[in-house]
Amino acid sequence: MTENANTTPTTVDELVYKLRRPFIFDGQTITELKLDFDSLTGNDLIECERKAAVRKDTSYMKETSKTYAAIVAARAANVPEEVVFKLPAKDFTRLTVLVQNFLLN
Repeated sequence: MTENANTTPTTVDELVYKLRRPFIFDGQTITELKLDFDSLTGNDLIECERKAAVRKDTSYMKETSKTYAAIVAARAANVPEEVVFKLPAKDFTRLTVLVQNFLLN
């Protein structure tokens, strides 16, 4: 696994994404998101795909869709989807690319 300044590995399929700056969501300050990819199941990914469709995501390949990746990130971090969707653009982009790499590897 390649590390960058915003991620800290904890196990093979679990890592901590550190936000560039603290982010406030519903009065709670968030500084990192712990992504537990190992806990996800096929049913989780199918549910994420359904939720992406509700958001009108029409991507041909779900694994490269920012919408789908954001929903998977929220599921892996066990946070409301809106936490991920409301992240600053740079963190949103880095986080969704991280999820896309997980989905494609």
